[in-house]
Amino acid sequence: MDLSNIALQGLEQANSQLKSAASSIASFQSTAPGGANADTVDLSSAVVALLSAKNLYSANLATSKTAEQVSQSTLDILA
Repeated sequence: MDLSNIALQGLEQANSQLKSAASSIASFQSTAPGGANADTVDLSSAVVALLSAKNLYSANLATSKTAEQVSQSTLDILA
């Protein structure tokens, strides 16, 4: 089990989630007065997705830092 690879996969997943949410927000078009726009995205869902991506990124970055510390401690013990 390589913690660095697990953290890297999580960072990639967070990046993908961030891109998807950002794309949804970028494609937002306000509804014209008196008419409904079928392309309108739910901004609250997009913001929740952005916050989720941020939290996922933070957690995986912390995992990566911890993996580095574990590796360094192991090397220190073996030296």
